[in-house]
Amino acid sequence: MLRKFILNKIIQLLLHSFFWCAVLFFYTYFFGFDTNDFSYVLSFSLFLMPITIATTYISIYKLIPDYLLKKRYKLFVLYSAYTLIISTYLIVVSVFYGLVYLSHFKHSNMAPISRNLVFVAIAVYLVVIVVSAFKLLKMNLKHTEKTKKLETKILETQLKLKEQELNYLKMQIHPHFLFNTLNTMYGFALKKANETPEMILKLSNLLDYLLYQVDKPFVLLTSEINHIKDYIELEKMRFNKTLNINFITNNISEDLKIAPMLLIPFIENSFKHGTLKNGVLSIKISVSCKDKKIYFYIENTNKETEVSTKGIGLENMQKRLDLLYKDNYSLTFDNINEIFKVNLVLNII
Repeated sequence: MLRKFILNKIIQLLLHSFFWCAVLFFYTYFFGFDTNDFSYVLSFSLFLMPITIATTYISIYKLIPDYLLKKRYKLFVLYSAYTLIISTYLIVVSVFYGLVYLSHFKHSNMAPISRNLVFVAIAVYLVVIVVSAFKLLKMNLKHTEKTKKLETKILETQLKLKEQELNYLKMQIHPHFLFNTLNTMYGFALKKANETPEMILKLSNLLDYLLYQVDKPFVLLTSEINHIKDYIELEKMRFNKTLNINFITNNISEDLKIAPMLLIPFIENSFKHGTLKNGVLSIKISVSCKDKKIYFYIENTNKETEVSTKGIGLENMQKRLDLLYKDNYSLTFDNINEIFKVNLVLNII
């Protein structure tokens, strides 16, 4: 780490030295215009170098980072004015240096451009402005990169939180789903019913879906429908003659995908909270696709007079839909004439 730091400092020193050598070359070329006195031009340029270097470094290492970028504008203007006054005074001194020490008070012996205070000041401040602009650009790019990294880190953190929340919701749904199914199977096992092996096979298919498919972000809609059918068959065995269920699918695309376990909990909820009417639980389910949308509808007999969205199932489904299909779905509940209805429309994404 120390070696790397020293190496970076050496590289920085070499780059600065190379740059100031280039500035010295620029000065000798600029002030050497229309004169053959190279000794005068070089001496005059060397005298200007400390003034230029000091003014530049004060600008890029003090004025810009400590006052301009921190929005301390009054202090920036004040100290910039001080720097301008002092540097201008030193530029005037440099002109007198050329006149007194290099030309021996002979104005005609001075290099033409070095006689003009304005041109000398332009040469110095041109370097200061160019370096300061480069410094501002570099700091702006660095700030932009830092901001982008911070935004990326924030997005990654938010994504992890969303994934954790989604996994938590899935964990709530799975035990709820399994509890209902195993409870049904337990009842059949007590009766030693012949349907028990078939129930075990159906449950095995559902568990396979639950354990190996549910962690995927999306599964085929046809796969979700097939497991809905398995679930319905299990419930038919449990309800026997007290169940009247109608499951319709229409225009289902073979390559259409959906979040796993998105529809089954709604169906599970209809069995759990649905009530018998005239000794029968009636449930109607339909899944269809049209105009790049999935339409899911379910209704069941219900004695409650008000729509209720309470309970693990429906609350979790709303949260999962918000996480997975935010602004790309509509979900409505209704309860009319003791019929509880759920309408879900998903935009295909």
